Amino acid sequence: MEANGLGSQSFPELKNDTFLRAAWGEDTDYTPVWCMRQAGRYLPEFRETRAAQDFFSTCRSPEACCELTLQPLRRFPLDAAIIFSDILVVPQALGMEVTMVPGKGPSFPEPLREERDLERLRDPATVASELGYVFQAITLTRQRLAGRVPLIGFAGAPWTLMTYMVEGGSSSTMAQAKRWLYQRPQASHQLLRILTDALVPYLALQLFESHAGHLGPQLFNKFALPYIRDVAKRVKARLQESGLAPVPMIIFAKDGHFALEELAQAGYEVVGLDWTVAPEKARERVGKTVTLQGNLDPCALYASEEEIGRLVQQMLNDFGPQRYIANLGHGLYPDMDPEHVGAFVDAVHRYSRLLRQN
Repeated sequence: MEANGLGSQSFPELKNDTFLRAAWGEDTDYTPVWCMRQAGRYLPEFRETRAAQDFFSTCRSPEACCELTLQPLRRFPLDAAIIFSDILVVPQALGMEVTMVPGKGPSFPEPLREERDLERLRDPATVASELGYVFQAITLTRQRLAGRVPLIGFAGAPWTLMTYMVEGGSSSTMAQAKRWLYQRPQASHQLLRILTDALVPYLALQLFESHAGHLGPQLFNKFALPYIRDVAKRVKARLQESGLAPVPMIIFAKDGHFALEELAQAGYEVVGLDWTVAPEKARERVGKTVTLQGNLDPCALYASEEEIGRLVQQMLNDFGPQRYIANLGHGLYPDMDPEHVGAFVDAVHRYSRLLRQN
């Protein structure tokens, strides 16, 4: 997420670039590790910072986002930070109202129901300026990180954002959003193009296609993959035009194991895996040209610290020492013990160093 015009800022020099080197497929001394949702409710200090504020007000406060982003790094020797934000700031910037309902999750009081509802959306060209607060949070965080580790920006992929905008919130079947794909393919493509146009100037380093699993191969290839590809291609072109250094990009398509080969050729340096995919099989299928990221079952962190060590060892053996970034197969859950997160991070660093010696 390098904002227009922010690229000229000089940021502190990076001291630990292990994560970036692994993403580019270069050799590293150990396996880098970070966790999805590492800035989250499992940390007591996170709950304290967030207590007084509405969720989206927090997202709109650069100071709060910076603090929440840095909290996990004070506790754990993680190899990357990920900015505290939410994928739904993009539909908000397009003019849709979104509220965060405690215990229920995001809610859109007026979801997209008809084709003509697309006329309510703002011009995607205005989105980057609407999201100025995210860029401010990133600038502030990069200054405060003082080059300790890289900072990851992220966004939701077009299909995943569409599901929320049409369903009006979370759904177990995505039946309303999929009904659009079958009944209104033209309007669906129009909406997915609007979202793609909004995402490109906003630029994400990790793209979350969290709802890939609701699509089969045909719908995925028609309504998700083309936009995933387009985001990578256009983001890279824009960086080049702006004279900025290339950044590695990560695609994480939850439950999208049926599309691994396609994702590996979609223009991303890193393909994130959820825990339902066997690492050796994934490596066979994607080949040697991309880095894999993942994929410990988040619930493995409920195990004892010894068991976490064993599971990490197994995972590192399965993925192999290079072209690999350790992570969970999904985000951390709010009731997880921070000590166990620490055990996971330490085990990755320790065993990956041992692996390289043998």
